[in-house]
Amino acid sequence: MLDKKKVSISVKTSLADKKRAAEIFDSLGLNLSTAINIFIKKSIAEGGLPFDVKDPFYSEANQAELNRRFKKVTNNQDIHPHQLLENEEQ
Repeated sequence: MLDKKKVSISVKTSLADKKRAAEIFDSLGLNLSTAINIFIKKSIAEGGLPFDVKDPFYSEANQAELNRRFKKVTNNQDIHPHQLLENEEQ
């Protein structure tokens, strides 16, 4: 049988994020503690985070755009030469 004793945890966040999250949870009829407990329970049920954590840099659309640009450079297309600026101290 699992221990039903409640323990406290401490989480550091910015005051602005705490206020924004509290407003969102309040509009859902939840307090921060209840919302965090829901997150923990859902994480346990999922066996990990209950949502995807992704870096937008690696999105399909961004990678396709980067590949398109690399192909242009490789094929010498749409390349505009730039003159270097003279150093005024010389």
